[in-house]
This record gives sequence, C-alpha cells and structure tokens, in this order.
Amino acid sequence: MLEVRSISFGFTKTPLLRDVSFVVSPGEVVSITGRNGCGKTTLMRLMATLLVPQSGQVLFDGKDAFSDPLKYRQQLGYLPENIALYEDMAVREYLLYRARIKGEAPKRIRRRIDDAVQLVRISDILRRPIRDLSQGQKKRVALADALLLRPRVLLLDDLMAAFDGEMREAMGEILKTAAAFSSVVVTGHELDEMEKWSSRILVLEGGRL
Repeated sequence: MLEVRSISFGFTKTPLLRDVSFVVSPGEVVSITGRNGCGKTTLMRLMATLLVPQSGQVLFDGKDAFSDPLKYRQQLGYLPENIALYEDMAVREYLLYRARIKGEAPKRIRRRIDDAVQLVRISDILRRPIRDLSQGQKKRVALADALLLRPRVLLLDDLMAAFDGEMREAMGEILKTAAAFSSVVVTGHELDEMEKWSSRILVLEGGRL
C-alpha cells in the first residue's frame, strides 16, 4: 500500500503543497487533477523520491520511502511528465537495456518485454530507432518502460498527453491490467476519461486535496 501522509513542500517560502494526505491500495487507480501549476507534478516527484518533502512522509508498506529510496525505487514504475529516452537506440534494444539496468533476472527479461509491448501496443515499432518515432509513440515506449518489471507502485504523470484516440480508448484496459499488480496514481486534466477508469479522483487546489 502507498500512503502520502501530511506532505508539505514549496520551492519558495510559500508552500506549493500543504498537508496533503491520501492512501492508494493495491488494485486501485487514483487520479489527481487540478489547474496547471497546482503541484501535481511536484507531488508525483515527491512520491517518486526525486524531491524531499519539507514535512510529512511517503510510506510504502508502512515504511518511509525516504529511509531507503533505492530499495523503494525497485518497486516503482514512473512515467514523468517530460520523458527522456535514448534516441539512438531501437525500441526493443532500449527496453532490453532498461530491464537489465533495473536488475531483472536474465531468464525473465524477454517475457517482461513481451508483456509490456503487448499491453501498450508497440509491437509494430520494436525495430525502429526512437528518434524516428512520433511523440505519442515515444510516450508508449516510456509507458512500457514504467510497466516492465510489474512494479508495485506505478506513477503516471500527465498520462494522456500526446496519446491518440486509439491509445486513450485502450487506457482503461491498460490501467486495469496494471492495477492487478500495482497501486496506480495518475495525474492529468481529462476528467471525462478519468471517470471511466479511476477508483477515485482527487482535486488539488490551493495546495490542498
């Protein structure tokens, strides 16, 4: 279980996030929305242990994620708002590299890649260099990367941006599959679509949920 407990954070003296708390159980897809600049991406970076809160905790299975962030990140799949891929690699080469660097057992890597590729529907671009892909295709590759090791926590920031209609239609199935092994948190603005597949929708306003 993932728990955000009384998190506060700011880049200036004025807090961007104030006493934010919520829990995401295994099997849940919790979506967070709010105006641009309200702190959604900052909150996701805190949950990914890429930023340190000024107060509060991120707990995973009851343990403080910041007490051993490397161990926590082994259980984490993270799709950032701004994706960065190795553009000179082909898609399959990149996913193979990522599975290895994440420490997956060699005998399981092929199965992990095949499952992620099938789920996000990129089997037709596996041999293509990443630099030749559209933004939507690159985001599919980044999503496959986040899903590779069947993480127990899955953070998907601004998930629907750059995806075409086909991928948006498939998102319910993708997230249902991911929630079978993960506590899923999604941010975005697409309320009509979020309502189709979210367990709960949380709204950030004025730094609070």
